[in-house]
Amino acid sequence: MDQYLAAFLMGVVEGLTEFLPISSTGHLILLGYAIGFHGPPGKVFEIAIQLGAILAVVVLYFPKLVGILRGMWTAGSAERFYAVNIILAFIPAMILGATLHGTITTLLFNPWVVSVALIIGGIAIILIERMRHTPTIHSVPEIGPLTALLIGLGQALAMIPGTSRSGATIIAALMLGVERRTAAEFSFILAIPTMLAAAAYSLFKARAELSLDGFGLIAVGFVTAFLVALVVVRAVIAFIGRIGFTPFGWYRIGLGSLMLLILALVG
Repeated sequence: MDQYLAAFLMGVVEGLTEFLPISSTGHLILLGYAIGFHGPPGKVFEIAIQLGAILAVVVLYFPKLVGILRGMWTAGSAERFYAVNIILAFIPAMILGATLHGTITTLLFNPWVVSVALIIGGIAIILIERMRHTPTIHSVPEIGPLTALLIGLGQALAMIPGTSRSGATIIAALMLGVERRTAAEFSFILAIPTMLAAAAYSLFKARAELSLDGFGLIAVGFVTAFLVALVVVRAVIAFIGRIGFTPFGWYRIGLGSLMLLILALVG
């Protein structure tokens, strides 16, 4: 396959999946495996397309982000509670990511792990959607410190490829009584510091391998991921509010099962 077409497809998949509870990393591993795509050295391509998706969230939530930054210095304000909750939820992923990043990358980044994680996560989403009680938390400032930390622990599970960062965050939030739209918004905003930190850490770890070889591929993937994520993030809140997360659970189970079958047949 033409490498520019492959980079475009990888960008499309990143933009489509980064903020849905279906695992962008899992999809990228599976797609890269299927089409034989190998980006430039140093994981620059993978980092670039993730940053493209994150830029879409920054653009869409820019007024809210500015409001949080301005109001977080006022004691007792909703903006301060919002900022504190984001910081607290970010801490577990920061600590565990820095500690376990190398081990997880070495041992778990393969299609078999992704497929199994997709299925397990899908089952969890369906069960939680069916069993959850009436939500008690309807806005991010209401979440509270302990709940924010627990959601952050859920996000840390997403280091396992195929789990889904947004999926783990949203599932944890639903279990703790957070309303669907609020859980999705919290996941989107929390992605900004989490993914920026992950990108910076990955670039630092791979600094000896970094190269701008394949800049054209990087640019195609980045722009594509940004534009697709811009559309997806706009639509996903409304979709989740009407339909819920159950369809994503069934999708995960179907995709994971199909991939296990293909892997078994290929050997």
